[in-house]
Amino acid sequence: MPNQPQHPIPQEAFDWYDEYAHGDITRREFLARLATLTAVGVSMSALTAALTPDYALAEQVSFNDPEISAEYLTFPSPEGHGEGRGYLVIPKGLQGTAPVVLVVHENRGLNPYIEDVARRAAKAGFIAFAPDALYPLGGYPGNDDKGRAMQKSMDRSKIEQDFIAAAQFLKNHTMSSGKLGVVGFCFGGYITNMLSAAVPDLVNAGVPFYGTPPAREIRAHIKAPLLIHLAELDKRVNATWPEYEADLRANGQKFTMHMYPGVNHGFHNDSTGRYNEAAAELAWSRTLEFFQTQLS
Repeated sequence: MPNQPQHPIPQEAFDWYDEYAHGDITRREFLARLATLTAVGVSMSALTAALTPDYALAEQVSFNDPEISAEYLTFPSPEGHGEGRGYLVIPKGLQGTAPVVLVVHENRGLNPYIEDVARRAAKAGFIAFAPDALYPLGGYPGNDDKGRAMQKSMDRSKIEQDFIAAAQFLKNHTMSSGKLGVVGFCFGGYITNMLSAAVPDLVNAGVPFYGTPPAREIRAHIKAPLLIHLAELDKRVNATWPEYEADLRANGQKFTMHMYPGVNHGFHNDSTGRYNEAAAELAWSRTLEFFQTQLS
């Protein structure tokens, strides 16, 4: 489990990283802004160490863990890119069926952190499947910056169709109990919301971590209960919450929102300085309890 960074990183750095990661500013502008912080005594190396993922820190469950079995599988996606690929993790020795959980990555492809989240879900007794939106371009490239650029270059509507196809594939898996949960982070939080609205008969429970809402015209279709995790310092996503909350209430839909104080967008990602161990563990324990209740 990684420790919190030893250097005091100004909040502006995290805010600018969020803008950069979501395409609001260029890499050049991001680095130029970071350079201004060195004048107040924060070294560039400390800043980049806090903001750049170190995926060695994110392995909570080894891919060799004897309690799970993992493999990469392809699935048909006729309305998307034709074929998708994902990381399937099954509790070893599973007899019969189990609830299934779709794990959706951020806006940079299936990186090692998200694969580890899938293994964590399998360790908790679920069949987990984590698709890679970048598969049509060769898959996650091993570098987040390149992965973001690749995903940004793709047709978003086809990516959404790929995740719809992945949800169908997983729910119909031979070992599936027929109960599907979806959990996603950042872009994956949006996909969780979107799937809950776009294919409401497929999704039985949704857990978006700091994700933006689905298109307003389909929000009323949501049937599954939602467990929504938001970060207090996440200005971009939080700005979308009041309208989404109002629509959920107006439609009589079941949801619980937890706002985690003093943490940033991405607080669950234990590979960067945005990680907050206490908030991440609490949110994950709530997620597993929610799935155990809703998917049983």
